[in-house]
Amino acid sequence: MPPTDRRTFLRRSTRRQFLQVAASATLSSMALSGCGWTLANVRPPASRSSSSTELYIYTWSGYTDQDLLNRFEKETGIKAVADVFDSNESMVARLQAGGGGSYSIIYPSDYMVREMVNKGLLAELDSSRILGLDQLFPKFLNPKYDPGNRHSVPVSWGTTGLVYNAQKLKPEPVDWSYLWQYREQLSKRMSLLNDVREVMGAVLKLLGYSYNSTNPQEIQQAYTKLVELKPYLASFTSDAWRPQVLSGDLLVAMCYSSDANEIMEENEDLRYVLPKSGSSVWMDTLVIPKTAPNVEGAYAWINFMLQPDVAAQICERLSFATPNKEAFELLPSEIQENQSLFPSESALERCEGVAPVQEKITEVYDNYWTRLTSA
Repeated sequence: MPPTDRRTFLRRSTRRQFLQVAASATLSSMALSGCGWTLANVRPPASRSSSSTELYIYTWSGYTDQDLLNRFEKETGIKAVADVFDSNESMVARLQAGGGGSYSIIYPSDYMVREMVNKGLLAELDSSRILGLDQLFPKFLNPKYDPGNRHSVPVSWGTTGLVYNAQKLKPEPVDWSYLWQYREQLSKRMSLLNDVREVMGAVLKLLGYSYNSTNPQEIQQAYTKLVELKPYLASFTSDAWRPQVLSGDLLVAMCYSSDANEIMEENEDLRYVLPKSGSSVWMDTLVIPKTAPNVEGAYAWINFMLQPDVAAQICERLSFATPNKEAFELLPSEIQENQSLFPSESALERCEGVAPVQEKITEVYDNYWTRLTSA
């Protein structure tokens, strides 16, 4: 998921906010996955005490379920309880306000790991207590947002691209430029994410710049390009595109790979493409806050989540790509070969993780975004 300390992000939907709203609606489809899992009884966070026999987890909705928690308790003797947050920013705000002292495991996205380290919120990990780091794909070790994985362990990842109806769009899209080239035919039947850094980043890549450009002139060029497209857009949305794509009201929508992969199971005509000029790749992680009351339990959870069979089931169940090589090898061939979940290395080389930028550059992005979305 995308990054920065942008203030406006709290007021907009994210892929995780959709998961929280839609958890009950997707329960039936989850049951069809064949894993036999049921959704966990998650609830909004509440202050509480903790002990060595209890582990409180602060995570995204849809990342845990009751069978997972039950198995962890059976294997470790520790009762795990999952509370949910709807954005990285709200999670950090709660921790800084002192309301997250009971949590021993948190699931921040890649860029937020760096932010949390800078704010002094995370404990440095003792790698000697972690079993299974060597099972991860090398490309997920020593990331730029956390050199040496000193504070975080990757747990899931994905990309940002376009979902579309292959029967109704000929030729099929291969890049962001398609939206401009066929804007007359797509008028009011296409949507972009409601996310400043993802949308501006996509256009910056189209123009040959970095997804994380800090050059005001380049950012202005991306804004001008988007102004050209704005009259033809149905909306900026990070969640409402799903039923509209399924109903055929939208022919193409900018989205996250995990969401695209989920709805493609409901309509065989839908496809997901990672634009050839490049896009974003995001990572969600496991971290231990400095205030963790149950550090032993936290390491037990990290080791549990690194178990290949656990990681493989999560991939099948939730449509998030796993960074675990041994878990990947346990997946059915149709999932391993699913390009929407696991793009080719050549495609990923053109992608970037959305990175924090200085506050003055954040203001440049936000000012252009406000002008674009309010016009």
